[in-house]
Amino acid sequence: MDRIKKLHIAMFPWLAYGHTMPFLKVSKFLAQNGHRISYISTPKNISRLPKLPPHLSSNITFVEFSLPQVDGLPPGVESTAEVPIENVPYLKNAYDKLQGPLTEFLKNSNVNWIIHDFEPYWLPGVAAPLGINLVLFCLFNATALAFLGPPSALLGEFRKRPEEFTVVPEWIDYPCNIALKHHEIVNHIKCMDDVSDFQRMGQLIQGSQFVTTRACFEFEPDEIKLLIKLYQKPVVPVGLLPPSLPSNEDKRDDKWDATKSWLDSKGEKSVFYIALGSEVNLSEESMRQLAFGIEKSNLPFIWAVRKRPMDEGLIDNIIPPGFEERVSNRGLVLRDWAPQLRILAHSSVGGFLTHCGWSSIIEALKFGRALIVFSGASADQGLNARLLHGRKVGIEIERNVMDGSFTSDLVAKTIRQVLVEPEGEAIRANAWAMKEIFDNEELSNNYLDGFTRFIEEFAPSACRTQIS
Repeated sequence: MDRIKKLHIAMFPWLAYGHTMPFLKVSKFLAQNGHRISYISTPKNISRLPKLPPHLSSNITFVEFSLPQVDGLPPGVESTAEVPIENVPYLKNAYDKLQGPLTEFLKNSNVNWIIHDFEPYWLPGVAAPLGINLVLFCLFNATALAFLGPPSALLGEFRKRPEEFTVVPEWIDYPCNIALKHHEIVNHIKCMDDVSDFQRMGQLIQGSQFVTTRACFEFEPDEIKLLIKLYQKPVVPVGLLPPSLPSNEDKRDDKWDATKSWLDSKGEKSVFYIALGSEVNLSEESMRQLAFGIEKSNLPFIWAVRKRPMDEGLIDNIIPPGFEERVSNRGLVLRDWAPQLRILAHSSVGGFLTHCGWSSIIEALKFGRALIVFSGASADQGLNARLLHGRKVGIEIERNVMDGSFTSDLVAKTIRQVLVEPEGEAIRANAWAMKEIFDNEELSNNYLDGFTRFIEEFAPSACRTQIS
């Protein structure tokens, strides 16, 4: 079947690197199929994106909107990585103020579709009068979305207290262990503003023509089918969007050369990699326990430590004094930036201690790495932690359900279970088997192709069709 008419599609991601990159990947695929893309974000977020390949540059235009200043947001801040989690509400306030310039742009640009993130709850009110179709592109997996529930739950009086998030919801119709710990939901509530994330999601699900999620039937069949039932509209998975290894021309490969040399000297699958993302802020005591647990494991490791946004009560030197000297014979600490994908691809790496961001999980399972599970700050990370533990591709570090505290002994025990102990053999085998799904470029492209065709062939009646 010949492709339908070429469309003008606007992309509008949330202000976080873990969101801007998948939006760019989908943009490139749509542009390859001849569609015109307007990728809308702020100058700093656009400047962080990799250069476009020459054959796509004529079909993708970056549209920069300056982020409005709001009280509480430091000047120059444009992403979640630049503020502590408690200040994310100010970033959301600023993002909401993009409604004005975005509306003016849409009035004068003949956009057919907007593929948008989970934050701009006001977008349906802007797009509908202009006759523009909306796709909610949620970077969460289907498991997290199923837990959050239908729009009626997101917009209603259900689950107003933290403890109501700590049980499997009644609408989940398959066996699972998916629920949040008390400390995870309390932590997530800190980053909400006057309009909660749940309200934003509920309004956007209702206002979109269909929903897409970074998921696939091969990994989450029951979850995707449930979403179709909960949303009462098409849910068209876009696939896992596994990243590609960077080219040899990557300007930051000077750090990789030294790291590769270190990894080359280690045995196969003997090293574990630690990265907690750019937004996880641990207390000084938690950092001590984590560091001592890493040390007590007696296994070789690479720890990627990002400089974090400073706030009152947080320490700048987050690695405990003396740690690096004591582990210098078997540990490597990389500061500010680490070539994560290259590290995970190296044959000496056997496991990954992760904060459970969905992008990091996809990167790890792309290379079959077993997971040491340590949920981070965002609500979906806790749900991802339960998912990985339940699927037996990782083991979760035990923590106090109320305050999230943990001990170095439990950290060391879990690392060794996942990497070397006999009881971790099934975990290691299951994680390795995930390469078939998570490193399957043909599968990924099939999902992107299906998503593209759905946009091209969309008709209002399609809203009443269930996609399976």
